[in-house]
Amino acid sequence: MTTTIYTPRSGPGTTTDHLATARRYAARPLDWPLAPRFNPQRRWYHRLAAEPHAEVWLLTWLPEQGTDLHDHGGSAGAFLVISGTLTERTLATGPQSRSPRQSDSLFDAGHGRSFGPHHIHKITNTGTEPAVSLHVYSPALREMTRYHIVDGQLVVTAVDRAGADW
Repeated sequence: MTTTIYTPRSGPGTTTDHLATARRYAARPLDWPLAPRFNPQRRWYHRLAAEPHAEVWLLTWLPEQGTDLHDHGGSAGAFLVISGTLTERTLATGPQSRSPRQSDSLFDAGHGRSFGPHHIHKITNTGTEPAVSLHVYSPALREMTRYHIVDGQLVVTAVDRAGADW
């Protein structure tokens, strides 16, 4: 078995370590332009920074708040949990199956993951405490496709566009 480490390309001749970028921002919360906020009606989010090869978002999650299944419109990225615990459900389809396989992973404070440009996932605060996370994307998010699983098949339900839907 061969293990391949995925290193996303973010521009000609450049490589961005998205998780390292998230850790760099996490280490300096006093430099953030605002403190995390919580909204009982929906997840709160704010773009912290736009760097030459990545953008950084701050998100908060009250218990039971989460996303739909979604991708990042071709952007690679990473997320890092700053406080609390988040559950990520990922989808994968195998070469012999057209039905997506689901897998859940729990991430608590200090843990996160990088992902490639075709990653489909859902993140939820399944814990009892509020959670805060940092998300890094490269290139900058321009759209996100939302999905549902219907009769074992992945179905597009919406395409959200930057500037119009967030």
